[in-house]
Amino acid sequence: MTLPNWITFSRLLGIPFLLYGLYNPTPQLRWVCLGVFLVAALTDWLDGYLARKLNQISELGKFLDPLVDKLLVLAPLLVLIELGRVPAWGVFLILGRELAIAGWRVNQATITGANIWGKLKTVSQIVAIALLIAPLPQVWQMPCLVAFWVSVALTLISGAIYLLPPKSNTLNDTL
Repeated sequence: MTLPNWITFSRLLGIPFLLYGLYNPTPQLRWVCLGVFLVAALTDWLDGYLARKLNQISELGKFLDPLVDKLLVLAPLLVLIELGRVPAWGVFLILGRELAIAGWRVNQATITGANIWGKLKTVSQIVAIALLIAPLPQVWQMPCLVAFWVSVALTLISGAIYLLPPKSNTLNDTL
């Protein structure tokens, strides 16, 4: 297993600490959770950077990276549902998209990396979850929810882009 794949796998180690801290929501633990979440999210960039830099892009990495991303995003969102911070149906839309794309990828001949829409989706989810985890004053409640709904919208848009057939660019393909 390559170094980038180990880094991807290490993201999973932060999830139990994140979940524990979210269920014990003192302001201090919420800041710790935010730190754990952001460090785990930054490793998403780091593993991709190292895979390209070290020429260690692998089929395992292409499969493992989005799977770990999904777990890192969905685990805190499920807790945030329980804590009443986000509506379940919004998280269900995210989960539905993630399952649909995972199923779609399994049926592809080759596993492709994320496109720009998938990357925007991931960044928007990280920002939204970070804002929702942080022990911010009440005045931040609406901006946090707006960030959440923007991430839901980008999640659905990126899913539709993955599933829609590519447009043809040649005259022969349209005949």
